[in-house]
Amino acid sequence: MSTPSLSGLPIRSLTPRDVPACADLSENRGWPREEHKWRLLLSAGTGYGIDDPAGGLVSACVVTDYGPHERPELSAIGMVLVAEQHARQGIGRRLMRHILERAGTTPLTLHATPYGRPLYEELGFKVTGRAEMVRGRFAAGGSLPEVSTRAATADDLSAILRLDAEVFGPDRTHVITRLPAFADQLRVAVDGGAGGGLIGFAAAWPNEDTHVVGPLIARDTATAKALVASLAAGTDRPLRTDIDVRHEELLAWLKERGLKAVGLNAVMNYGTSDLPGDWTRRFAPLTVAAG
Repeated sequence: MSTPSLSGLPIRSLTPRDVPACADLSENRGWPREEHKWRLLLSAGTGYGIDDPAGGLVSACVVTDYGPHERPELSAIGMVLVAEQHARQGIGRRLMRHILERAGTTPLTLHATPYGRPLYEELGFKVTGRAEMVRGRFAAGGSLPEVSTRAATADDLSAILRLDAEVFGPDRTHVITRLPAFADQLRVAVDGGAGGGLIGFAAAWPNEDTHVVGPLIARDTATAKALVASLAAGTDRPLRTDIDVRHEELLAWLKERGLKAVGLNAVMNYGTSDLPGDWTRRFAPLTVAAG
């Protein structure tokens, strides 16, 4: 019996039941399995994949929509993977064209590795920014900003959502409300003035042997530093995070505290010259796979 041509294999929607197959695909390409992250992405977003007749997945990716369900204002593309044995056969291009067709006029964003960037440029994506991944054990000590932080409670959720809407732009309630269950820590920064309003929030979630810091939303760099330090105090794992390179002061401080640069991704957009929201208060994404 002949094996079907890869170009003829259907693209289907993935579900949380596909997490093990997605993790296998990640491992096939030398990535961590990241089942915890795959589970979040496939529940908050829409996964697309191509089944391998021999078992497993030929290819996969996830699209996370933000804004009204009927008319998203922004979609983030992540975890674009093609199995090693099927690489360089146009499968990634076919999957991406499927996503572009599905998106219609919705602006798209993604974080591209140097390996993936040529394909995205070919499809019309433009580089609009960069994010630097840093990783390492956070060295405590020294002076810290005098910003009050504490563990978030259920009563903080509405204020977190309001602040996130100001900073991120399109509504992402369906993602933010998953943070308490997804993250090991969720902390907020509070204004020391009479109002005592929320001025930032950040989460630390488990990924292999690290805790990933993200999202990191803060009024200013001092607030961002205080949130990171408070998250570091609550874990014995190394930290990892992806910082918008425009936040030079925060990046320099993280490196002074023991984190080292391990990668640089290009932020690429399609259908928009820049992301919505306020980048000056958006320091790190929840994960680069979700924008």
